[in-house]
Amino acid sequence: MRERRAHPAEATPPATWMADARRGPLSDARRQAAHWCRRHRAGGDGAVATRRRHGQLTRAQELTLIEAMRDRFPDQLDLAGPLWSRQAVAALVERIHNIRLSPAAAARYLRAWGLSTREPVDRACPLCAESVVRWQAEVYPGICRTAQRERADLCWVGKSRLHGINPATEVVSAVSTRGWVRFMVTAEAELPRAFLTRLLPPSGRPVHVVVDASWSCTDWPRRVPDGVVLHPLPCCERAR
Repeated sequence: MRERRAHPAEATPPATWMADARRGPLSDARRQAAHWCRRHRAGGDGAVATRRRHGQLTRAQELTLIEAMRDRFPDQLDLAGPLWSRQAVAALVERIHNIRLSPAAAARYLRAWGLSTREPVDRACPLCAESVVRWQAEVYPGICRTAQRERADLCWVGKSRLHGINPATEVVSAVSTRGWVRFMVTAEAELPRAFLTRLLPPSGRPVHVVVDASWSCTDWPRRVPDGVVLHPLPCCERAR
């Protein structure tokens, strides 16, 4: 009689089996309950919702994530960075939901929230397209030269609305000509002064900011932070 060999799916290494036996279901339950309590303290009810695998968030988990970021910055939550980035979002997801997001998965959520590179014409209303093209040819090169001479960062700032969120929530984002993206989640309608302040690099160098038509000039901060230079993109609303 031939000896029946165990299928790989049926075989359990003895050391692993003994460890499972010593641990026991009661120990597992206690450990899991403690883990849920930690997640609930960090992120509320949505943080203990049933998880999806492969780095996906449920809608409830995504809403919990947005609420955790609203009007807060990473360094206020003991995370790295003055503003939110792909890496900071992934770190917060792992903390409150115990889900590891790959860089590509985190980038998908950012794109869904409206954070993407856009051409200058795409940042303006159709009536302003011709003015923006002329501005890009005549004014923008001078801004670039000044930023280069000052060794300053140059970025484009705009906002997008997160739909289905109450209260109304905006994502204010900055896209640098060097390729990085930084953002904050806020309920404010005005251009947040704190956001502009946190765009300044630790080196103390200035930052030039092209502000698109998301805000009128009356929505800009009354006192622009030292070192921040604002450049308005042409907009028919501002001309009124």
